[in-house]
Amino acid sequence: MATARFCVLFIILAVALAEDAEVKHKTAPKPVRLFTEEELQRYDGSEEGQPIYMAVKGVVFDVTKGKEFYGKDAPYNALAGKDSTRAVAKMSLDPADLTSDTTGLTEEQLKSLDSIFEGTYKAKYPIVGYTASRILNEDGSPNKDFKPEDQPHFQIKDEF
Repeated sequence: MATARFCVLFIILAVALAEDAEVKHKTAPKPVRLFTEEELQRYDGSEEGQPIYMAVKGVVFDVTKGKEFYGKDAPYNALAGKDSTRAVAKMSLDPADLTSDTTGLTEEQLKSLDSIFEGTYKAKYPIVGYTASRILNEDGSPNKDFKPEDQPHFQIKDEF
């Protein structure tokens, strides 16, 4: 009888510990990847069932949960599938602004860009990668000047 009670107690304890272990177990986030312009274009929201990605400041975000904004025929679909840094800074959907180039932006536009980058994109959407132009030189060699810790508002827990 004591052996049976011990076995039941052991089983209950084992189940409780297993449930506790499951609660504490956290799956690792998907690794980030490097996107060329051509690869990023594949995630422009035009294909049903495919994730929707867009980049701001070279950081690629999965904006699929904002499908009503970034999906096919949505108001901000022009931003999807590319690095739209300039357009975000200028709050523009002009095709000429759908680029990562920030040359000539005003101080106010750059502040707006940082604010939207932090308050909207980093706060709401998961980071899935980086654009190749952020990390690589035009010839494909590593950009030795790129240091994630030097990026504006860099937080290692958010980006890697």
